[in-house]
Amino acid sequence: MSGAPSAASTSGPSAAPSAASASAPSAARVVAVGETMAMMRSGTIGSLAHLPSVDISLGGAESNLAIGLRRLDVPVAWVSRVGDDPLGTRVMREIRAEGVEVHCTVDPTRPTGLMLKSRPNGTTTRVDYYRAGSAASALTPQDLPEGLIEQAQILHLSGITPLLSETAHATNVAAVQRAVAAGVQISLDVNYRSRLGSQELLAARLGEILEHVDIVFGGPEELSILAPTAGGAGADGADGAGAAAAAAGDPDHRALLRALEADGRQVVVKLGADGGAALADGQIQEAPGHRVDVVDTVGAGDAFVAGYLSAQLDGLDVAARLARANACGALACTTPGDWEGAPRRSDLDALLSGGAADPVIR
Repeated sequence: MSGAPSAASTSGPSAAPSAASASAPSAARVVAVGETMAMMRSGTIGSLAHLPSVDISLGGAESNLAIGLRRLDVPVAWVSRVGDDPLGTRVMREIRAEGVEVHCTVDPTRPTGLMLKSRPNGTTTRVDYYRAGSAASALTPQDLPEGLIEQAQILHLSGITPLLSETAHATNVAAVQRAVAAGVQISLDVNYRSRLGSQELLAARLGEILEHVDIVFGGPEELSILAPTAGGAGADGADGAGAAAAAAGDPDHRALLRALEADGRQVVVKLGADGGAALADGQIQEAPGHRVDVVDTVGAGDAFVAGYLSAQLDGLDVAARLARANACGALACTTPGDWEGAPRRSDLDALLSGGAADPVIR
């Protein structure tokens, strides 16, 4: 792909949203578009109604993915909006510090979104979102830097953005149109958030772009949302809705993968501790997960996707893509935080080789 001018944006107070002006060529092989929120999380177990303090971090499916890719040596860009506030500054600073190319409009009229993450007890994680009216909910196609998508190899989107607002949905659609026109592959992680909208709304909005998606990721329930949208014949000649129903009783998830099959499309199902499975070139590959001491599962799915996409960019086959994806997802679970546990290649090598016998790193 040919290079195209683009640049990360920063802004001080202003009367109108400030976006990047194109000035430097981008090296990004992957472009991810979506909201990242500031995060306040408890460091100990207990309800936020009683805990005396919280830590400040950030989280967002697309930036989690971007950080995961960058740690695997893939040049990546993240596109979004934040408020002209300290939390927005922190979001951009942290993502940029991870080596991700930041293209972020700074909006002086809307706040940066916020999430609160806590562990009410030893087995439960609770996440509360304060994102209504956030800067990222006002995403528009004009926030997509000129030439950035066109020079990439993969455009990555999620099912979160189209539920933020009508304009955010239009941004997803515009990004897809530009990718299609430039011959750029499109990756979609369903990432359904029930608090943002219904399954029916998500199916309708993602249905507008699904025919152009080259790789679709999701858990079994998430992929089932899209199965009726896929159209055409599903497994054993069933229509999409019938295939989705059949998948509910399919322990191998094969009917679900077939329901979303299309010419050249890869369908990848995330199975948590049980690993993952993928359909590509008409064949289904499955790979087991890894047994690790789980600390925090939030963000593991984003690390899984980062592992898969990085392996594809490295030219690895589907089995190797799944193996790396599973390893990335497992390692992400061993550290608190949505992205902090995203592994580097050395971490992957240690896990895949059996790990070190000595638990102390000297």
